[in-house]
Amino acid sequence: MNAEKKRLQENYAHGRNWHVWGPYLSERQWGTVREDYSSNGDAWGYFTHDLARSRAYRWGEDGIAGISDIKCNLCFSMAFWNGKDSILKERLFGLTGPEGNHGEDVKELYYYLDNTPTHSYMKYLYKYPQHEYPYGPLISINRQRGLNHLEYELPDTGIFNKKEYFDIFITYAKESPTDICIKISVKNRSKDPAKLWVLPTLLFRNDWGFKYVDKKPEIKLQPKNENFGKVKASHPKLYDYFLYYENPDHQLFTENDTNARRLFGLENETPFVKDLFHEAVIKEDYSVAESRDFGTKFSPLYRLELDGKSSRTIKLRLTKDHNLSDPLGEEFTSIFETRKREANEFYEPFTDGLSEDDANILKQALAGMLWTKQYYNLNMEEWLAGDPKQPPPEPWRKYGRNSQWKNLINEDIISMPDKWEYPWYAAWDLAFHCVPLALVDPEFAKHQMVLILREWYMSTKGQIPAYEWSFSDVNPPVQAWASYRIYELEKKMTGKGDVQFLKRVFGKLTINFTWWVNQKDKYDKNIFEGGFLGLDNIGIFDRSQSMPGGGHLEQADGTAWMALYSLNMLQIALEIAKVDHSYEDMATKFFEHFVYIAESLNALNEDGKSLWDEIDGFFFDVLVRPNNESVPLKTRSLVGLMTINPAVKLSKETLDALPSFKDRLVWFRNYRKNKGKYLVIETYAEGDDIMLALVPKNRMKILVNALIDENEFLSDYGIRSLSKIHKKPYNIMLDGSIFGIKYDPAESTSYMFGGNSNWRGPIWMPMNYMIIDALREYYKYYGEELQFEFPKGSREKKNLNEISLEISNRLVNLFRKDENGNRPVNQSHKRLYKDKKFSELVLFYEYFHGDTGRGLGASHQTGWTGIVANLIVELKEHNYFAMAATEEKSN
Repeated sequence: MNAEKKRLQENYAHGRNWHVWGPYLSERQWGTVREDYSSNGDAWGYFTHDLARSRAYRWGEDGIAGISDIKCNLCFSMAFWNGKDSILKERLFGLTGPEGNHGEDVKELYYYLDNTPTHSYMKYLYKYPQHEYPYGPLISINRQRGLNHLEYELPDTGIFNKKEYFDIFITYAKESPTDICIKISVKNRSKDPAKLWVLPTLLFRNDWGFKYVDKKPEIKLQPKNENFGKVKASHPKLYDYFLYYENPDHQLFTENDTNARRLFGLENETPFVKDLFHEAVIKEDYSVAESRDFGTKFSPLYRLELDGKSSRTIKLRLTKDHNLSDPLGEEFTSIFETRKREANEFYEPFTDGLSEDDANILKQALAGMLWTKQYYNLNMEEWLAGDPKQPPPEPWRKYGRNSQWKNLINEDIISMPDKWEYPWYAAWDLAFHCVPLALVDPEFAKHQMVLILREWYMSTKGQIPAYEWSFSDVNPPVQAWASYRIYELEKKMTGKGDVQFLKRVFGKLTINFTWWVNQKDKYDKNIFEGGFLGLDNIGIFDRSQSMPGGGHLEQADGTAWMALYSLNMLQIALEIAKVDHSYEDMATKFFEHFVYIAESLNALNEDGKSLWDEIDGFFFDVLVRPNNESVPLKTRSLVGLMTINPAVKLSKETLDALPSFKDRLVWFRNYRKNKGKYLVIETYAEGDDIMLALVPKNRMKILVNALIDENEFLSDYGIRSLSKIHKKPYNIMLDGSIFGIKYDPAESTSYMFGGNSNWRGPIWMPMNYMIIDALREYYKYYGEELQFEFPKGSREKKNLNEISLEISNRLVNLFRKDENGNRPVNQSHKRLYKDKKFSELVLFYEYFHGDTGRGLGASHQTGWTGIVANLIVELKEHNYFAMAATEEKSN
């Protein structure tokens, strides 16, 4: 067992809590709903980037490459100044939702390079221009651009063209859970000399400004040592911590308190306010910040003058040990060397046998997953009521956003989609995050799934909270799917499955399943309306709103999600039943529910209609008008393809081990056969395996043929969300208005859902992964019996497992260098990424261009795009790389 695995074992055996410190600091606390106390619910406008340097946060903190303790009481992060900017670079800058032509967007270059599950070793790269940062042009030019234009990004300004920037590597290495060594390595990439001010910052999150506290925390300068500086950080809820640091040019102290003069024109009680360091550094007047030796915010300031191509490293150490005689000496160096070696050893089983490029992609994907853990704090009852030391909020607040969620009390470390663009948890994103996280830390992945189902998250009715903008929104119910995948992954890696985990989630998921059935099956027909369902603008109109002219929308994907939910719950129940036969009854319940859903989707209803279109060979959403007229919405999209995802093979060994369930299953099938009802199990003989699938074999084959058609869904880089046949728009007239949809492979050209995501053509990693998962499940049952031309029309036959691997490989190609050294994901700035200081850096975008693979949306959404790590591991496990090399050689 390698050293990092031993630390994980220690951590979860409650021996040493290696997770007490981690990369839990958000990259954007401003502009969030939880910090919004406005009179109109305008979270973006109420707390802006410009205000963030001067205003204390209520519910968290943020910073660059930051870390904090598990409750975010004490935080450490970075600030810089290049001598030319109008403000310190203390937090990442980006555009708000209304400012960006495609929604909110971070305008910085930073990369997650390394991280281990215990955060014993972490590495982050920030690229800081030496010329004045173009805040104004980034705002004004993006404001001028419309939906049909590309976003104006930082590299587009030309600020990196002459290589006049700093590479700043921030690296952490833990000697123990509470002893963290920190290195800041600055490299001047210019050929000319350049100056840089570096401010490592230690601060306490402000709770004293909102609540009455017995004792305010304090950071206090300690007696001088000729070799290093030292401060003591004392907090009522923490042990004392000590920050050791190389002797700086200045030692700055202030309070993490709001600058009332700047924000409200009121007098401050003292000059020691949150933005004092900005004033001190920009004006080069340190008199106030150096006039005392205590505060709640502290920075040792280093003024670097670097020759061209030269570098400098600054060392610090944050620890509970108050008596280190040589904190930054030989032991410090040794700790870094050891932890870096151990990090490589931890990842070696994953990267062994991979190409250098694939190994790099996998490591950065998993590093991003681990860096994107964040402290999330929100008590809805307190948020609605306001704080005792602040003005009361508007009366309407008690009845406004999220007012039905008074039971929600969150204060946890949660995997975020993107710590800048989406610094809040999203229920269905989180489920996907946990699949790659389970590769490296299955206990944490399991904890996340248990957490989102706890009483202080779920509503009293059983709904899982969606996200802070509207906890009541409806997202696809993928928690059961993710829980079972985590279980399978851990069982495969360790040889032992955690049935107790399955039991813990099963009970809560049953409650949530019941909520879905009661809320989203309008006419008790097992056809689900759903609403938003995560696929933002995939329909011809907003599916979360009222339908044009009234009526309701029967959704093929909503029904598919619930069928998948039923099957996943069946899988969990069967797995538990192997050790506790009382769960066979629940397995039967979910089996029968699945059958009813499959019948509703596939069979003709009382009016002789179905969501399946026999002529087009596809499932379509159906608009049911108030007069009961059914109007099919004939768009070929993931909505219809989703129906192939619910598929599970039940082995004869499982059936024989659970005789009560088997008897009921056989009886139920025979009963339905005798009644002439729709049969999910198309053929069955004693001793056979059983295939449970939402769609029958003949329809599945038609859908798979569409899936692997390069003129429809199959791209060089995965499966598109909308068929290319809709290059010719699909239009329909309803009540005198024309509604339509066209193939739109890049950023959204519609303001539906803010225009910052697009399901009308681009490739989305999580949906691709679920399709791949389903194809493998079909292969387990059909084996070599089912073969398809892949791609369609190629005359080259492949089985469903081979097809799943080919799609997986196309998805990984998004991030790989092509024969010209370009990564498709970086296509917008391929010249920049050909530079050797950029060429190995990988960004994991939210979604991807349906034709070119260009990265779109949030640029650091390793959240669900991090699942590419699973694809690489699975390709290796299936020996794909060796088979592909042999095939290429034979050709």
